Amino acid sequence: MIVAVDGPSASGKGTLARRLALALAFAYLDTGQIYRAVASRVLAAGHNPADSAAALKAAQSISADDLTRPDLRTERVSQAASIVAAIPTVREALLGFQRDFAEHPPGGAAGAVLDGRDIGTVVCPEAKAKLFITATPEIRARRRHEELIGRGADSIYARVLEDMMERDQRDASRKVAPSRPAPDALVLDTSTLGANEVFEKALAFVKERCGL
Repeated sequence: MIVAVDGPSASGKGTLARRLALALAFAYLDTGQIYRAVASRVLAAGHNPADSAAALKAAQSISADDLTRPDLRTERVSQAASIVAAIPTVREALLGFQRDFAEHPPGGAAGAVLDGRDIGTVVCPEAKAKLFITATPEIRARRRHEELIGRGADSIYARVLEDMMERDQRDASRKVAPSRPAPDALVLDTSTLGANEVFEKALAFVKERCGL
């Protein structure tokens, strides 16, 4: 059983996906980490993330160890990840990894929860349950700003908001796998909902769709 959790940056989809995986005893994959890892490798090599050849080379040589690189949550890597994710050859190179995880969850789990931008529309359109988690740009920027401050990083809210809106535009308008809800997805706006309320609504939906 596959659960797809999509949505823009800082919408709360990652936190929700991890909670769902734990509650259901399913395997969990944050697909955004894969693109961040590619971006990190490209930047570390001194290349422009828009360089499709460099990005593809990084994607083809990605390993599990790259998913734990220490800079994956920085804003610099986040922006670069959005750029490499818009490159068709990079998405194609990483598609097999994601589908294999979903179809053959590690540890003998009965299912998998994947979160990202296009899980329910492209990576796993056959997913039993699809969720699209969103919130206003202002709310998401505030969350990301507070997250960065909490990690001791320098952050200016106005700059975070500007970067987030640019990324939203790039993710939604890319030609390959634009970020959007699947037609059969449950859309949850977390702008005014607490984390527990979002989790309860999502868990009930998943259990119904998966027959649990």
